[in-house]
Amino acid sequence: MKTYDIFSKVEQKLPEYKADFLLMASVTKTCEIEGITQAGIPGLIPLTPTLDAEFIATGRVFSLPELAETPNGVPTPALITKAVDNLAGFSALEVCDLGLEKKPQQTKLYEFGFQPSNRIDKGAGIDAKAVFLKGMEFGASYELKGSYLIVGESTPAGTTTAEAAIRALGYDAAGCFSSSFLNAPKNIKEQTIQKALSLVNEGMSDFEKLGVVADNMLLFTAGFIYEATKRFEVVLAGGTQMAAVMLIADKLRETMLLRPDHKNLTLATTQWVVEDEKSDIEKLLSLLSYEPNAVYTTFSFANAEIPVLKKYDEGEAKEGVGAGGALGYAATHGIQNDEIVQNIELMMYEMM
Repeated sequence: MKTYDIFSKVEQKLPEYKADFLLMASVTKTCEIEGITQAGIPGLIPLTPTLDAEFIATGRVFSLPELAETPNGVPTPALITKAVDNLAGFSALEVCDLGLEKKPQQTKLYEFGFQPSNRIDKGAGIDAKAVFLKGMEFGASYELKGSYLIVGESTPAGTTTAEAAIRALGYDAAGCFSSSFLNAPKNIKEQTIQKALSLVNEGMSDFEKLGVVADNMLLFTAGFIYEATKRFEVVLAGGTQMAAVMLIADKLRETMLLRPDHKNLTLATTQWVVEDEKSDIEKLLSLLSYEPNAVYTTFSFANAEIPVLKKYDEGEAKEGVGAGGALGYAATHGIQNDEIVQNIELMMYEMM
């Protein structure tokens, strides 16, 4: 396993210190649109972030008998993050409840009073500025236990809301966002995005637009990095959704008369996202007003004994629950590819 700069492909490393891991877990009711996402058990997709939070915190799930998985049986990337925690050890592993339908059990939660946001084709109904400011407040007060912070997310249908948000802000980003599907449901996603965009107009402020088409994770995390990066290094562990967080923060810099400390901000994703021919994270990152730190880590399930895991290498799932940042952390700490695979398989066998 090696970590590379997304643009130059020069080998890089995440810091060689212990990191906290913080999961931003939220529900947008956009995930209830039939066929728009496969990030979870059909009919129970709003429970995916609850299950992900329980699993990374405890190694078990309580709210359902089994882990979240796609209809094809591909299990959540929370397995990757938890395997890295088992092998390399995060200095803390905590969860932000940014609007969950069911609270995770046996899990340390930061709570902010958020409710799940509505589906964007009918208007998300978010007080975007209030959510953003709560993120800023938390970024200023978060108590770091290790030396830096890795931030992951679990938000089913979040790539759809991310694309709608970025396009509503005027970025040329159509078709740049990835999907948990091998073959993304582009018609469903585009129809949803177009309906959402029809609800905004040029007379609206950026916050007003985001209140219609975004989700709590995007807004809270964008606010969070404004303040947190003044205090310590932050790794946004994710793919195109985390690129959207950076773009939202960048767009709002004039409104807020603020700017994140880019020297302390890195995006870390998986090889599966970078090599995805149906999305374009490089283009998204190139839309920023600055040259970002952005890396990916090589990893493969080629030697897995459980066949369904190999579907990751075929293009299903790709990223989520901080998997890309966790792999970068593992690589820095000398953990080998097959060690992670074996640990994941052990956890899966124990849950069968």
